[in-house]
Amino acid sequence: MDGMRPRLRPPSFSGRLHDARTATVIGRWLGLAIAVCFLTGLVSHYLQHPPGWLANELPPRPVWGYRLTQGLHVASGLAAVPLLLAKLWAVYPRLWVWPAVRSLEHGLERLSVGVLVAAAVFQLFTGLLNIAEWYPWPFSFVPVHFAVAWLVAGAVLLHVAVKAPQIRDHWGRRSPGTLALPPEDAPERRSLLVAVGAAVTGVTLTTVGQAFTPLRRLDLLAPRHPGIGPQGLPVNRTAAAAGVTAAMARDWRLEVRGPRRYTLTLDELRALPQTEAVLPIACVEGWSASAHWRGVRVRDLLERAGAAPDAGLRVVSLEARGAYRVMEMGREYAHDPSTLLALALNGRVLSADHGFPARIIAPNRPGVLQTKWVTRLEVL
Repeated sequence: MDGMRPRLRPPSFSGRLHDARTATVIGRWLGLAIAVCFLTGLVSHYLQHPPGWLANELPPRPVWGYRLTQGLHVASGLAAVPLLLAKLWAVYPRLWVWPAVRSLEHGLERLSVGVLVAAAVFQLFTGLLNIAEWYPWPFSFVPVHFAVAWLVAGAVLLHVAVKAPQIRDHWGRRSPGTLALPPEDAPERRSLLVAVGAAVTGVTLTTVGQAFTPLRRLDLLAPRHPGIGPQGLPVNRTAAAAGVTAAMARDWRLEVRGPRRYTLTLDELRALPQTEAVLPIACVEGWSASAHWRGVRVRDLLERAGAAPDAGLRVVSLEARGAYRVMEMGREYAHDPSTLLALALNGRVLSADHGFPARIIAPNRPGVLQTKWVTRLEVL
């Protein structure tokens, strides 16, 4: 009748590949990416923010450990982006079933799917912006990202448990559910899965070179490139951004607080026995690169201050503010022979952006804890 509004109808879908087999195959890939991202994320978080009982037990070896785990964390997170989009495409029609809730069990299932989708999209979106070092939100990224990661992990486990019978029926090409699907859809499904695999491969190859340097020439989409930056090493936080001026560096003294407190000028520090080490610096944004460092072993400075063999260390930077202006390291790091108060990088005196006059470099440690512009060491 004229003047009457047409009745709203749920959308209809004519595509044949919005099926359980497609969703299961893509879900396997996505589940693997999420698992790797979650586990390596735990490593990253606890290396950056160890609980008290763990701080003195964290191992400084292998020296490339954090470089590997954080590289995998970012690479798997980036690979999950096209996989999540493909998974949502495969299951999208089911989000529009009517009635929306058929039973208590169905309602709980849809609630769990909603939580999973929202949390996964949030994690990948905020993770991408973190890689680009852009934070347009009012909350602190690290604790929120860590908390939501557990939410994603729990939602994935719940989803798998609920969908286990359907997943089992469509797991393989000869599974009962797969065999019941129209056989003429198989070639198109394979083409779709090849396209999704190609998208994941493309994203990985054009970003993983920021950590896996043999592929650095393909590093087209990552925000950092190994080997590009002052003294052949990228910089996240410059001296200007940290508020460290040339005058502050000119009047610099190193203060070491312990049972035998002392101070050193830069010339006096350079006169001490120097140690050289090739160590990677690996940042939470996913880039990493090895470099040649020279400086004084931290454990030698601690021994001179009368520190106990199991003493930890607090490091204070010249920068006036910042989440990592003050850093602590446990005994394993503090007494490792490769942990240096570095004065030179790749054969040259540290540039201002790399922490002149002195910075910390330690094996198997997040870049945010490789404190620059060090002005004070405190025995713990």
